[in-house]
Amino acid sequence: MPDEKSDRSPWNWLLLVPIVIPLLPFLFNADEPRLFGFPLFYWLQMAFILLGVGTTTLVYQMTKRGRRRP
Repeated sequence: MPDEKSDRSPWNWLLLVPIVIPLLPFLFNADEPRLFGFPLFYWLQMAFILLGVGTTTLVYQMTKRGRRRP
């Protein structure tokens, strides 16, 4: 059917950000700065989780518009 909606959206490319960013070791290859006594690596992992949640939420909100139930 030619009028069928596709799930392809440019917003989906944004989902690569929380995958690629934690794979860059120069970001967390240090002990300092410390946050509440925790080394950089540990609190940066929590920041990566927040980045993933935020990015996923943004992509979902931007791609759900125009979607219809069958």
